[in-house]
Amino acid sequence: MIVKKLREKNNWSQEQLALMAGLSLRTIQRVEAGNKASLETLKSLASVFEIEISKLTEEIIVIDKESKEWKSEPWIIRLFLAGVKKRSHFLAIEYFLLIVGVVSWLFFKPLATTVPIAFLGAYINSKLISYIDERSYW
Repeated sequence: MIVKKLREKNNWSQEQLALMAGLSLRTIQRVEAGNKASLETLKSLASVFEIEISKLTEEIIVIDKESKEWKSEPWIIRLFLAGVKKRSHFLAIEYFLLIVGVVSWLFFKPLATTVPIAFLGAYINSKLISYIDERSYW
């Protein structure tokens, strides 16, 4: 995510960054999506942005709930994210709901309503994560 912020700060397209860094467009897309990058990729990006490699490995994982952009979000989004600041907490909730859904489906067939509720909760949770990722709040 920090790569995307740095790229946008410089008003570069992904294609321009890929060309300057000597990387493929797909590599830039993967790094911006939060996937792990090789040391060579990090060195190339750090060189282009003229920063330390350690800066690229730092990940912004906390929502700034004092920002003007955050306060302008719909109340329902802010309600669902009340008390949660870190992306990792939301991922843990999603995995928990998926596990509850699978275990209920496999072992507790009489609790048939638990399965769709757990899967629906996991789905809504994943959509919230995507929504916040798109807005770069983490």
